[in-house]
Formats: sequence, C-alpha cells, structure tokens
Amino acid sequence: MLPPAKDFEDLIVWQKAHKVVLSIYRLTSTFPKSETYGLSSQLKRAAVSVPANIAEGFKKRSKPEKARYYNIAQGSLEECRYYLILVRDLGLGDPGRIQDDLQEVKGLLGSYVQKVRSS
Repeated sequence: MLPPAKDFEDLIVWQKAHKVVLSIYRLTSTFPKSETYGLSSQLKRAAVSVPANIAEGFKKRSKPEKARYYNIAQGSLEECRYYLILVRDLGLGDPGRIQDDLQEVKGLLGSYVQKVRSS
C-alpha cells in the first residue's frame, strides 16, 4: 500500500492529468493560427482545469468540499473529451493517445472521488 499523499503532486491522478495537459499543449501547438483563440484556447483551459481542481481540492478539509473540486475536475475532463472528438473530426490532429490517457484519468479520478466520499 502506498503511503498517504503529502502533497497533490504525490497523487497519481494529478500526475496523469498533468501529463495530459502537456500532451494537449503539444497537440494545440500544431493547430492553425485561426484556432489560437478558439478551439486551442478552450481545449487548453479545460485541460488545465483538471489537475488544477485536483490540486485545489487536495487541501480542502471537508469531504463535501473535496468532492466538489474533484467533481469540477470530472466535468472539465468530459469537456476535454468532447474537444478532442472535435479535433479529430475537424482533421486538426490525431488525439487517440490523449483520449486513452484521459480515459485513464477518468477512471482514477472516479475511484479517488469514491474513496473520499466513503472515508
């Protein structure tokens, strides 16, 4: 069993979500300039929201507060999932690997939320 996390950076779910953000930044750097303030901006904003809300929720003291931030992260994760579908359908890139990584974060985050609520 892993020792309890001392910092949000110790959380595997945060580490994986951060990795997704880095991948999304790399992907959006290949988008046409016309997407700078459109899809590129929206996708990056939603992606950054996932690990940011995990980090913020980590320090909240009450279970409902923690769960609220993790739920916001879950919502942002779904928003990213949609934007990546749009990226694929518009032919702006192949987000396949990022979509797989998002699914992993989704599972980890769901488990983490359940653990927080039941602890």
